[in-house]
Amino acid sequence: MTQSNAPQALSIPVSDRDHIRGKPDAPFTLLEYGDYECDYCGRAYPVVRALREHFGDQLRFVFRNFPHASIHPHASVAAQAAEAAGSQGKFWEMHDLLFEHQTDLDTGDLTHYALQIGLEVYHFQSDLQSERFARRVEADHQGGVENGVHKTPTFFINGVYYGGPMELNAMIAAISR
Repeated sequence: MTQSNAPQALSIPVSDRDHIRGKPDAPFTLLEYGDYECDYCGRAYPVVRALREHFGDQLRFVFRNFPHASIHPHASVAAQAAEAAGSQGKFWEMHDLLFEHQTDLDTGDLTHYALQIGLEVYHFQSDLQSERFARRVEADHQGGVENGVHKTPTFFINGVYYGGPMELNAMIAAISR
């Protein structure tokens, strides 16, 4: 992405609809538009985890779905699996497993992960077959488009687009400003 077509500011603010890790009133917010099958998102995952450890209660992390279904055939269903897990209170557990097993995202794998994190599996499978969470994932994606997102991962720090390197020290410096 070139700087000229890069998003500048988050036009859709963080709300109760979002998946948030951390205190709601934390002084720093890191928001990611991500794709569970994207290699770059997979490389960013441990950086985000390290940022959360570094900042502790000072950082809230927000994740929004932005699957690139045309190049990542399992991305949309993986995002739906995370949303379905969220309906049972286990979004972050599924989110983590999906990034830790990016190459294993077919329906059987997703069901295995659901069992692993203690979901009611029949409810989970029914949710995956319904349109309910497909609509939620599409709404996140459309919101990303409205925010100027073109690639994954795309990060916003305190509502401002971050176009720097996905490395721990650079992101610590950007968040600390």
